[in-house]
Amino acid sequence: MKARQSPNNAGEAAPQASIGHVHLKVADLDRSLGFYRDVLGFAVMQRYGSRAVFLSFGGYHHHLGLNTWESAGGQPPAHGTTGLYHFAILYPSRAELAVAVNRVIKAGLHLDGAADHGVSEAIYLRDPDGNGVELYWDRPAEQWPRTPNGELAMVTEPLDLGSLLQEAPRRQPAE
Repeated sequence: MKARQSPNNAGEAAPQASIGHVHLKVADLDRSLGFYRDVLGFAVMQRYGSRAVFLSFGGYHHHLGLNTWESAGGQPPAHGTTGLYHFAILYPSRAELAVAVNRVIKAGLHLDGAADHGVSEAIYLRDPDGNGVELYWDRPAEQWPRTPNGELAMVTEPLDLGSLLQEAPRRQPAE
């Protein structure tokens, strides 16, 4: 994702850089695998015994690392402390986001929220260790809301979850 050049980021050193992966400390590796692999659909790329696993979408070496090296049996950080607010998983289309959200709902997981940010549509939930996870898709950049002088004007408005879920491709009946 390329940022537009503006006076606010004129000193940006590497405009082509992107976030490569997220690595989380978890309390129970198998429990977390059940969430990230079985519900969100990540593929296991490599497992380091019973203490770490690396997962991805699309065959990349890893988008997500999970480990229990320092956290086996641990508790989530207390509210009001610093740390991860959430990380976000970007889907290539609204339909793909709808498929992912359907999987979350079918798994019986609680949604923390759903928002239309103007630039994107997002669903928020928590993993088994309390880490915030955002599932979202970006609208094309030419549709992003802007102020009269061209600055980005993101919003947080309610998301029509029903409309989003209708975007999921319907499976064809078996013949």
